[in-house]
Amino acid sequence: MKIIIDAMGGDLAPQAPVRGGLQAAKEFGVEVLFTGNEAAIRHVMKQDGYDELPAGVEIVNCTEVVDNCDDPSIVWRKKPDSSMTVGLKLLKASRGNAFISAGSTGALLSGATLLVRRIRGVKRAAVAPSLPTGHGRAVLIDAGANSECTVEQLVQFAVMGAHYAELVLGIKNPKVGLLNIGAEPSKGTELYQETWKRLEQLKQEQKLNFVGNVEGRNAVEGDADVIVADGFTGNIFLKTMEGTAGYITKEIKRLFLKNTRTKAAALMVKGEIADFRRKFDYREVGGTALLGIAKPVIKAHGSSDAFAFRSAVKQAVSYAEGRVTQRIESQLAAEAAVQTTLKEVE
Repeated sequence: MKIIIDAMGGDLAPQAPVRGGLQAAKEFGVEVLFTGNEAAIRHVMKQDGYDELPAGVEIVNCTEVVDNCDDPSIVWRKKPDSSMTVGLKLLKASRGNAFISAGSTGALLSGATLLVRRIRGVKRAAVAPSLPTGHGRAVLIDAGANSECTVEQLVQFAVMGAHYAELVLGIKNPKVGLLNIGAEPSKGTELYQETWKRLEQLKQEQKLNFVGNVEGRNAVEGDADVIVADGFTGNIFLKTMEGTAGYITKEIKRLFLKNTRTKAAALMVKGEIADFRRKFDYREVGGTALLGIAKPVIKAHGSSDAFAFRSAVKQAVSYAEGRVTQRIESQLAAEAAVQTTLKEVE
């Protein structure tokens, strides 16, 4: 298993990607290929005591870097020798099993779509982060890549999210919910009402464990393992969860530091507090999958440190070993064949 890492992407590059990649290589026994300025990468390695490349570690030198101010739609053409572009091309050429970058989300999605291509039959790739809920974790799809969607796209998000939840998060027969303003089938816009009908049909055909509409509060409580939404709605839900988690964490800290008595209480539940914080720590997950791309691509958080990159590698390995893209392509092909047959009968 070889993981390609963009060593120049992110706020803490190249230190964080390089150190995280080396840690993952040692811990998980995977090979790592870094793309980026070779001199800078080797400098970080030398600081950590590596005078030579460790076994299973490779560097592909690149002369350019994708900046956040670059136009995402054309940066892969304007900067063909950037660490991100080269990494995606290496993934397409099967030089690695997955690609990780903490660079611009727009540039990564655009580059992955145009260079690596989408899974056959997929209309739009989607951003699918894993979120903590009352029952564990859930996949939110889409979290911001597609502000406006069609019924077919939302249905595909549901299918892709279900496969990812099962094969990467280890959730057997994941519950799929449609994020909406009410539980009734008649709730929401025409788009969501029609999507409900299509998802219910897949449920009747025993192809999807669709549990119906879920309101935001129910999604947080864990009523669904896969939360389906258009990118506009999904991104608001995601940012609201992040903001709420941050607020609660700060309030808990303020409460326990209030006086001597509360500080003593904090010492008694120190472990439990640490567990709570880890539940909302993106570093534990590592990154967000770009579902719908023909090969595994992981978007790491822009501020990812070495531990976050190490976690992203672990996630990428699970994604690749689970053959998620192949499973998605197989189901979509079967669905397309059914729809074609129905049209011919009509």
